[in-house]
Amino acid sequence: MLIRRRNGHDISSSEITPEGVYHDRRRFLQTASSLALGSLILPWEDVLAAPEKYAYADLPGVKPNPAYQDKDLKKLITKPEDFSSYNNFYEFGMDKEDPKANSRNFKTKPWTIKVHGLVSKPAEYQLEDFLKPFELEDRIYRFRCVEAWSMVVPWVGIPLHRILSRAQPTSGAKYVLFKTLMDPAQFPAQKSKILDWPYQEGLRLDEAMHDLTLLTVGAYGKVLPNQNGAPLRLIVPWKYGYKSIKSIVSIELVSAQPKTSWEIRAPDEYPFYSNVNPEVPHPRWSQKTERVLGTGFFSAKQKTLMFNGYTDAVASLYSKFDNRKLY
Repeated sequence: MLIRRRNGHDISSSEITPEGVYHDRRRFLQTASSLALGSLILPWEDVLAAPEKYAYADLPGVKPNPAYQDKDLKKLITKPEDFSSYNNFYEFGMDKEDPKANSRNFKTKPWTIKVHGLVSKPAEYQLEDFLKPFELEDRIYRFRCVEAWSMVVPWVGIPLHRILSRAQPTSGAKYVLFKTLMDPAQFPAQKSKILDWPYQEGLRLDEAMHDLTLLTVGAYGKVLPNQNGAPLRLIVPWKYGYKSIKSIVSIELVSAQPKTSWEIRAPDEYPFYSNVNPEVPHPRWSQKTERVLGTGFFSAKQKTLMFNGYTDAVASLYSKFDNRKLY
């Protein structure tokens, strides 16, 4: 099997979304912020401490990471209204429109994150204290959903490896297990048997420590909307979207490969690794192409990139594995 591997920044003009193109992202963010709340001068930890009050507020002090500010990706940035209105967040419902409609009263304050397991420094944090020592970064990433749609988002967050390094994993730690909040009063679908709740996901420790893996608190320079995983979600851009767990309350270092929610539900369709590979089809559809969110159902599809375009950065993590078994 021959797979043409392209650099993550090698994008042809035919792949550029024809609508929602943002040639001047700085002007876009300034306009959006003026429409939302005007000039916000609060430190970002105060904004995160009161998400209901400052929903969609600017996150002050965010610095673009130049390693993830590719000029071609900037041209592809998804409209924020598409990003916030078409989601998978099954705790709020099965339809793509359900998360926005059903998450309006979701309370993210107070929010406690527990870092525990095989670490030398386990701890529980309130969100603002959990992130306060670190600098927030703006990173533009591709994002690929298993249902064959994709988007490009300027995420705001902190590399996960900084959080894990602070906790000091022990020699026995091989994997990281993440869990979403369990609260059926706020997550109505947790009363159903769609999945075994709470939602959980996992990564190998080397995947979690990779610089691309981002703990995210915002997008488009603003606080992360409830329907997109507020107040804290994971972004692993070379994997299918369901690996990027939302509303995280637990980060546990473990020795054995953990079972993940969709792996438990349908192991033949959603295996543990779930790396983007256009050459390995999902049992019910092809992964060779994808449709860019916001371009319309009848728009032309584009080719899916190996590892979602991040081959150069992450392929070495899997050099000793059978690629077909990893997807």
